[in-house]
Amino acid sequence: MRIKTILTRSLIVLPALAAGIALAQNDWPVYGRDPGAQRYSPLTQINPGNVSQLVEAWRYQTRPASETGKAKESKSTPLMVNDVLYFATPYQSLIAVEPETGKKIWSFDHQHAPRTSRGIAYWPGARNAPPTIFFGTEDGFLIGVNARTGKLVPGFAKEGELDLKQGMKGDGLENAPYGLNGAPAIYKNLVFTGSHLQDYGSYGGRGDIRAWDAATGKIIWTFHTVPQPGEPGHETWLDDGWKNRSGANVWSTFSVDPQTGTLLMPIGSPSDDRYGGDRPGANLFGNSLVAVDAMTGKVKWYFQAVHHDLWDYDLPPQPTLVDVIKDGQKIPALIQGSKMGLIFILDRRTGKPIFGLEERPVPKGDVPGEWYSPTQPFPLKPPQLARATWKKDEITRFTPEQGNYCEELFKNAQNDGPYAPVRLTDTVVFPGPDGGFNWGGGSYDPKLGYYFINSHDRGGVQKMVAQVPAKERPKGQISGAGDPSQMPFIRQNVGPITNPATGWPCQSPPWGELFAINVNTAEVAWRIPFGRVESLEKIGVMNTGSYNIGGSVATASGLLFIGATDDQRFHAYESKNGKLLWETKLPANGYANPITYLGKDGKQYVVIVAQETVVAYRLP
Repeated sequence: MRIKTILTRSLIVLPALAAGIALAQNDWPVYGRDPGAQRYSPLTQINPGNVSQLVEAWRYQTRPASETGKAKESKSTPLMVNDVLYFATPYQSLIAVEPETGKKIWSFDHQHAPRTSRGIAYWPGARNAPPTIFFGTEDGFLIGVNARTGKLVPGFAKEGELDLKQGMKGDGLENAPYGLNGAPAIYKNLVFTGSHLQDYGSYGGRGDIRAWDAATGKIIWTFHTVPQPGEPGHETWLDDGWKNRSGANVWSTFSVDPQTGTLLMPIGSPSDDRYGGDRPGANLFGNSLVAVDAMTGKVKWYFQAVHHDLWDYDLPPQPTLVDVIKDGQKIPALIQGSKMGLIFILDRRTGKPIFGLEERPVPKGDVPGEWYSPTQPFPLKPPQLARATWKKDEITRFTPEQGNYCEELFKNAQNDGPYAPVRLTDTVVFPGPDGGFNWGGGSYDPKLGYYFINSHDRGGVQKMVAQVPAKERPKGQISGAGDPSQMPFIRQNVGPITNPATGWPCQSPPWGELFAINVNTAEVAWRIPFGRVESLEKIGVMNTGSYNIGGSVATASGLLFIGATDDQRFHAYESKNGKLLWETKLPANGYANPITYLGKDGKQYVVIVAQETVVAYRLP
């Protein structure tokens, strides 16, 4: 392990974060800026009148000189605390730089699996424990680094490294994948961790959520996301489907309500997430938002967004805390998006939908032995914002070759609409496993009462294929890459609903959209195509939108900053109407959530990570 410290600057890190976070106006101290993930900055220096004048202030290349080969992708969100900017890299490093110049202060290198985390966490320290940056690794460690010096915190766990895998794998499952690539969450002196697990195969690492003492690394509590015998929710797992079950993990990001001491946990799909015949029942707390007492892990309420998931339709957006004005009353609320493109606006005291909910009948499949939920929950408002069907008159025919490819793909595929299970024959699946909405989540402008979120429509044609029957679920089905060959049935991709020759989707655009939702009415305030396809623009096809992943930042000046699109653009929109005011081309796709802060020089900066490059913008 190598630690590099460059003492070019005095680091004074004050304990500004207590029971959640005491926010300094200039900083970005938490993944979502505040514990409730509003991603809203009070800064106003950059505004709709001058945003078009933004220039690049600096860039930082994270690739070491010794690294060769293809660039590694990073989706990491930096933090800015007390005039130091911190970020993780895809090259096994944590870096601290001057936020005005990008000049390195220190770097910490580790030898764990190289996949970068999507975010890091800052804890201000306590007693004899220093201010600490926490981040996870793909091989299942939580690492604590001194925010002042860039060195491991020796009093945390084992010399600064906590092995999260301990106790998370059953007998014979020692090689099951277990990692942490989402940002940890902080409340008081606790740090909370989820996990990154397999999608395919039933047996594997458990999705339990745990709270740790941020100073020592000692376990404080554990929440079983797959309820054990005697625990509430266990009755939703029939035929012993709970045993050694993998999945049902928080792989994205927690939120915290510091006023009530509540940890909000968006829990994902149980594994195997395409075949559920060995886990009949609704499968709590899979695909559920669960609110627990942050200090004890005791459940306050839960809301299940998908019963018995067969599509990988989990809840990657970070829950966003908002206030809803309804019938003259202010309701403390939250917004939870799903890969289905559904927006659930819930009373955060109870988990009850504010604008109504109904259980709608959904199609049943034909896979022998599968258990199908007869209904799924739909909010009455807002409407579903992601495509759920594909009709013949929606085939794209930009060229004869495009039309022919898409016609051939469409002609034998069955299309039953929302929550249509994959059948033994070709089945249209919309949205695909990427959503809809994904981990980038949304942002919220409390002055407008608007919640902003981006989506994309990427589907596929799939079918279920029978395998040689196995007497029991095989312990070999634990590969993170997906090795379900011994499962009774596996999903087979017939083809993406995209022409591989052109990269153009077969369904009519828009293929990506950006939305503003009025939280007080649950209605769409505006929606626009989001992203560009330059090859289509060359033949006169405009405003198609494109694939996108990553979130946004709202500012008090009325701006919305977002990268996310696969055209390498970074954008600024007017938040009240969705008007594009500025865009620039990044060195790579900006698949990360941006941040904004005020430097010591009095300048407001906007920063985004684009693959292996950190780029900062400001006014001249």
